[in-house]
Amino acid sequence: VLVEPYGCAMHAVDRADLKHTDVLVVSGLGAIGLAMVSIAKKYMPKMIIGLDVRKNRMEKALEFGADYVFSPAECDVVAEIKKLTNDYGCDKYIEASGHPSSAVQGLEAIRNLGTYVQFGIYADVIPFDLNIVGDTKEINVLGSHLSPYCFGAVIEGMLDGSIKTDGIVTHTFKLKDWEKAFETAEKDPTAIKVAIVP
Repeated sequence: VLVEPYGCAMHAVDRADLKHTDVLVVSGLGAIGLAMVSIAKKYMPKMIIGLDVRKNRMEKALEFGADYVFSPAECDVVAEIKKLTNDYGCDKYIEASGHPSSAVQGLEAIRNLGTYVQFGIYADVIPFDLNIVGDTKEINVLGSHLSPYCFGAVIEGMLDGSIKTDGIVTHTFKLKDWEKAFETAEKDPTAIKVAIVP
């Protein structure tokens, strides 16, 4: 239930190539975004900022190692990131929400020569200003998909407790109740990871 998504999270964090001096933003704090926060904490970056619109996920991100959390529905998150970085911007931005506005937000929040990692999946083609990527900021743009070579490390981290998983599975259902499980995953604001137990 968790090894595979956590492997995906680890691969995205690996792609970001975190340094100890980096300010990392993880946008989207679902099960995989929260895993990214916990895994990123192991790299000991300067700061981790989580972005989401759901309070329970923001609270879980703080528990998992985020230094700050902000909701795009409640504040100008780019302005908050700039305040925390002396108007410099974040060094690394991982887009894990799958919401088009998060991609635009990432280009605004990231510093010159920063790194943007695209993990979230979009239903449609979205506008992405390549002028910002090239001419304006010279940003490194990387994609992240699946979890190559990460399972062993994820399992070890789960077993020794250095990768946090508590509270990620918020709901479990029997296989016969699969429709209710899907409905809960889609509509229940408290849901993070919904599991079906065969």
